[in-house]
Amino acid sequence: MRGTRTPPARRSPVLRVRVPRGGARRVLAVSAVVAALLVPAPARARSGDTGRDVPALTDRQGRVLTLRGWNIEDKTHRGDQALTGITERHLSDLRARGFDFARLLVLWDDLEPEPGRYSRTYLRRIGRILDWAGRHGVKVVLDAHQDVFGPAFGHRGIPEWATRTDGLPFTAHPDDWFAEYFEPAVQRAFTHLYEDADLRRAQAGMWRTLARRFARHPALLGYDLLNEPMGEQRPGEDQVTAAGRIEREQLTPMYDRLARAVRSADRRSWLFVEPTPVVGEGVPTGLGRVADPRVVYAPHFYDTAMEAGADYDPGAGWIEAYERAVTAYPERYRVPVVVGEWGPPDSTLPNMGRFYRDAMASLSRYTAGWAGYVWCYGGGYCALDGSGAFRPHKELTAEPYAEAVAGTVGSAAYDAGQGVYRLTYRAARRGSAPTVLSLPPGSWRIGADGGTAVVRGTAGRAWVRAVPGSRVTVTVTRG
Repeated sequence: MRGTRTPPARRSPVLRVRVPRGGARRVLAVSAVVAALLVPAPARARSGDTGRDVPALTDRQGRVLTLRGWNIEDKTHRGDQALTGITERHLSDLRARGFDFARLLVLWDDLEPEPGRYSRTYLRRIGRILDWAGRHGVKVVLDAHQDVFGPAFGHRGIPEWATRTDGLPFTAHPDDWFAEYFEPAVQRAFTHLYEDADLRRAQAGMWRTLARRFARHPALLGYDLLNEPMGEQRPGEDQVTAAGRIEREQLTPMYDRLARAVRSADRRSWLFVEPTPVVGEGVPTGLGRVADPRVVYAPHFYDTAMEAGADYDPGAGWIEAYERAVTAYPERYRVPVVVGEWGPPDSTLPNMGRFYRDAMASLSRYTAGWAGYVWCYGGGYCALDGSGAFRPHKELTAEPYAEAVAGTVGSAAYDAGQGVYRLTYRAARRGSAPTVLSLPPGSWRIGADGGTAVVRGTAGRAWVRAVPGSRVTVTVTRG
């Protein structure tokens, strides 16, 4: 790079921006081995910066990304009606409340209802949602979603024609659907998916189809290759041992296969890989290195007790144990982290305000972003009620943040008590893309020091341009 002389720092005029308003999932049976790992310890956050030693996520202009958003889904409608439950309102409301990210659930059983026959209607509807996302400035990850494998067991995900059980038994658990993952037929179906050559080819073909169709869409950020993968527990194994073996011996090779399938059509998008859900109990993953340069580690962030309806217990050490466990993989393999799902089923309980504050603080230390579960209008997990207002305490997820930084981030933090967000960075020496701030509803004052930074605001976002190579401090203040 050529050296440049940086002029003295100057303060730009303070800009006022007003953002308009409007616009038991499971219970995991925890073994004694898991419980022994849930011992609180201090988080090893680095002083003075954005968190742990985990790499950043970047966009196609090289800017450092922070993703804040929610899952968007339609598990109800099937066949010709698939995805009709998602409307443009979902994306416009998401953006209006200060979020820039959606994890869109894509169901293989709707995409490929018969072997080799892909639904053109389903592909068009995915494209329509991506178009809405692009219109509203929302980045999208396509998530190959499965719950309890798929329709063969009364759920959604992997097609019935790709489900092999060897005649093993299955008993439904209406009051505890996650327990169905431990039924012999379901576990055997995962083994066949991972090991049968024809099912491997079919799964890769599904991803090639999606990548060929959407690789160039400007709203597409990446692909989540398999939601909450599970597997078959062998006799004598506890859940932790089984999870590590499945991740090491079956998931890692699967992700390598699917990465090659995607890369046959898309060389640029990010690939999101998940561990088994056992990581939610504070157990480091057994995943190995995935042979691709653009991999994101995408665990989920759920607590067993809260999933069963309990209130948050700040003294239990769950968030601290989870953070220690979940950062081991990205620190070892030098990949970013985006938490793909999180949030309790009942946000009205007395300690939920504390939970959201603690969770947001933890996620900001080590992730490049997250997607809450789920952006819908109703009760339970829904982010919004029927009127479109945040459900109790979920408004705490809406904070100012820098969704794209054109340079090297020094620090970024939001003080909710003071209502102040502060970002420091060294502006890139090359490139013309601006730094972009995302703002939730309310009145915000924005100031920028460093270089000859210019701030321009619109409803929900602000753009910062700085002299190349300059040191920049941006301050966003409520009121």
